[in-house]
Amino acid sequence: MQPRAYSVFHLNLAFSSISQEQRPDVVERCYHPLLDLVESAGLPLGIELTGWTLQQVQEIDPGWVERFKGLIGAGRCELIGSGRNQLIGPLVPHAVNVWNQRLGMEIYERVVGFRPRIALVNEMAFSSSLVDLYKDAGYEGLIMDRDNVRLALGIEDRPVGEVPTHALGPGGASLPVLWSDSILFQKLQQVAHGDIRESDYLDYLHGRLESGDRLLPLYMNDAEVFDYRPGRFGSESRPHSEGEWRRIERVLAAVTEQEELEWLSPTQALAASDGAESPLVSAAHPIPVKKQAKYNLGRWAVTGRNDTWINTMCHRLASHLVTGSDDDPDRWGRLCDLWATDLRTHITEDRWEQAERDLAGLANELGVTLEYGLQGSPEGRPEPPTLNGIDVARDTEGIMLKVETASIRLTLNLRRGLTVHSLGFASHGFAPAVGTIPHGFFSTIALGADFYTGGVVVEIPGEQLRITDLEWVEPSFEQVGSGLRIGAEIATAHGPIVKTITLDAKAESVTIGYSFPGWKRPLGTIRVGTLTLMPGAFPSPIRLECANGGPDREVFAIDGRVDHTRATSRLISSTAGLGATDGSILIGDGERRIVAAWDPGDGAVLPMLSHEPSHPEALTRLYFSLLEMDDTAHAGGPVGSFSLTVRSSR
Repeated sequence: MQPRAYSVFHLNLAFSSISQEQRPDVVERCYHPLLDLVESAGLPLGIELTGWTLQQVQEIDPGWVERFKGLIGAGRCELIGSGRNQLIGPLVPHAVNVWNQRLGMEIYERVVGFRPRIALVNEMAFSSSLVDLYKDAGYEGLIMDRDNVRLALGIEDRPVGEVPTHALGPGGASLPVLWSDSILFQKLQQVAHGDIRESDYLDYLHGRLESGDRLLPLYMNDAEVFDYRPGRFGSESRPHSEGEWRRIERVLAAVTEQEELEWLSPTQALAASDGAESPLVSAAHPIPVKKQAKYNLGRWAVTGRNDTWINTMCHRLASHLVTGSDDDPDRWGRLCDLWATDLRTHITEDRWEQAERDLAGLANELGVTLEYGLQGSPEGRPEPPTLNGIDVARDTEGIMLKVETASIRLTLNLRRGLTVHSLGFASHGFAPAVGTIPHGFFSTIALGADFYTGGVVVEIPGEQLRITDLEWVEPSFEQVGSGLRIGAEIATAHGPIVKTITLDAKAESVTIGYSFPGWKRPLGTIRVGTLTLMPGAFPSPIRLECANGGPDREVFAIDGRVDHTRATSRLISSTAGLGATDGSILIGDGERRIVAAWDPGDGAVLPMLSHEPSHPEALTRLYFSLLEMDDTAHAGGPVGSFSLTVRSSR
């Protein structure tokens, strides 16, 4: 078979490190040369841009839009879509995703007169729910990173031809996938920048073809990195003196001649997809993302200048619009703008401040408060009140506090900061569902520790500091309606941690609250509300269910080692996470489950899972992160609060 190739260039004027004043320069130095490449080299390239970027280019340089429109109409290049804004679909509520696609399609048709047939998954942050979303929006295929899907499916050592060619969604929809290849596009960047020799690039491609890879996605990434430097890193090199767009044209001509490549448009390449359909995710990698491990879901969830805060506020605004059945496209469009990925990474200070003003303006218009985080010490008295249906007692050593109702049996550890020693529900026969697995339970020394439920762990590597809530506490008690709230405050080097445990006499649920009054976000991690599944509570196989940007829950079988919390380096504190965009996760087996629920409009945390097969049983834990660390992280700003409800489910 004759070797074939295709490419898609991604255009993004919202690029985090590009100021508004620099945008005309980007159009001139990056976007016009891209169209020159289409015209002079005759390559049927895909050009992907959001509706927002298309509108911006139209205002800056209408001539570019006319050139682009003419080339599309002549079949010489192809419009690839992604939505009104580049946002991380698996982190965004379903209603926002729907509006983002609807508004994007309207812009494409209005400005260039075409609706794209293929969607590029933004930042290659994929969840199965996006399949149904894109299909409902009218797309016929999608572009996703192949390397990380291979990793998610555990087939990275197999030939690329064994990768499924169709993505399957939780609602049963299926779409063909046009694969991107992280190594290939990084290789073209390197040779264009002069970081590797042209001969080395050509040799690498020849080796790929010799190994049986006959359809090459030679480039599927940013246009703004050629003959222009966004200024994201202090170590960025100067543009190559030859001209990087000229180098790209010359190198692509050389490889085309050397390998006798046939160039395909993205739609033609998609039509060549003929193979198996499959979910492209796993419990270990529920949301694959582009490139190497530093690009994971935490990058847009809980790092940046204060991703947790802006995501919380965006969830709050989205909930208000949904609850009020607000169909104003202007308001939904402004909310989509506020969900943009580039506000959550290397955003410049002036653009961050503008985003804060835009958010405050929309909140004020909708009457939505921007209050963030609880303050103050827990109220109450030192002895529990007498309440019908709630019994409270300490054990003989004063370490454990037992709380019993007709619905729950809860034991709290006063020696360890009100962590949950055990929690069982009536519908489960009061067998402990979550709690503490003591030191010595596992046969391996690798797990030779206590594994608590409901604790707080803060790690600040630059200060070589680890803060926990595992201290002696004297609880306070407060009647809340017919229920009881138990509180404690733990003093730390960075300020107090306030914890509350709230329960009702009749409900099969317990709510654990956390706040950090006076704290400023450090460069580190803050993980709270950890749930440790108790041995024997949920016989295998265990399943986890949550929504990741769609209307339906995705189901993950937990049948092997999973560790979303694994640091990839001293600068990157986690590997993966879950969207859980409706604020709930179900976990358990076929007989019984528990639900972990929270309001993302109060605390847009990043849930993370770990599952370690061991003897006599596996260790399974669910974490909730308020803060992670990566190359985009900034210190400062408030630490939010978080309230987690754990209840039974059948």
